[in-house]
Amino acid sequence: MCEARLLSVCKAVPEADLARLAGTTTMIELDKGQVLIREDDPSAYLFNVTAGALKIYKLLPDGRRQVLGFLFIGDFLGFGGQTNYGFTAEALTPVQLCRFPRQRFMRLLDECPSLEHEVLGKASSELSCAQEHMVVLGRKTARERIASFLKDLSIRTERLDRSIEQIHLPMTRTDIADYLGLTTETVSRVFTEFRQQGRIRLEPDGNVHLLDPSGLEAIAEGKEPRSRERTPARK
Repeated sequence: MCEARLLSVCKAVPEADLARLAGTTTMIELDKGQVLIREDDPSAYLFNVTAGALKIYKLLPDGRRQVLGFLFIGDFLGFGGQTNYGFTAEALTPVQLCRFPRQRFMRLLDECPSLEHEVLGKASSELSCAQEHMVVLGRKTARERIASFLKDLSIRTERLDRSIEQIHLPMTRTDIADYLGLTTETVSRVFTEFRQQGRIRLEPDGNVHLLDPSGLEAIAEGKEPRSRERTPARK
C-alpha cells in the first residue's frame, strides 16, 4: 500500500473505488530544485505528495519572495486555484507525486461523497493554518516564530510515526526566513541561541534534535519571560 495513502485524501476512498481513482492518476517525479508549477499557470491538475518535500511561494512585484508553506508526504496541492495557480511550487528534495486532472477529479468528488468530505476537511485545515500563520507573523517575536516552526514540524513528523524529537529541515535558512518574515541572519542567530542553550542539536545532514521540547513549546506559546527583543524586518 502507498505510504502516503493514510495521510492523504485517498484514505477516504473505499477500496472498491480505488481503481477508479488510480485510473485518473499519473505518477511524476521531480529532482531537487525542479519547479512543479508556476504562479499564474493554468490550474489544470491537482497533486498529492507521496514522497519528499516542496516549498510554495509568491514573488512580489519588487522581486521579494514570500514563502507560503512547506509540503510533505500526504499533503494535497492545487485545490484552491480554480483558473490559475496562485503560487509557485518547487522541490526541496527529490519528490514523488500523484497528479490528477482537475476536471476528472472534480467529477469523482461528485461520485464519492467520502472523498469530497475529506477534501473539504483538508481545505478547512489549510485555512486554519493560514490564520495561525498570520498570528505568528503579526504578533510573535523571532524566538517565538522559530520555536513555533519547530513545533509544527515535530507534529508533522509525528504523523509519520517517527520520533517527534528528531525532525528534518530540507529547507534553507533563507527559506525559513522568507516563511517567517525574518532575515536569514536572525534565523541563524536564533538557531545558534537554541543550540547554545541546549534546546536543540543541529546535525550536518539537516536533522534537528529537539533536546528540550517542552521549553521550545513554552517559547512558542509566549510563556517564556520576554526580553526587549526586536525582530528585524526583511528588506
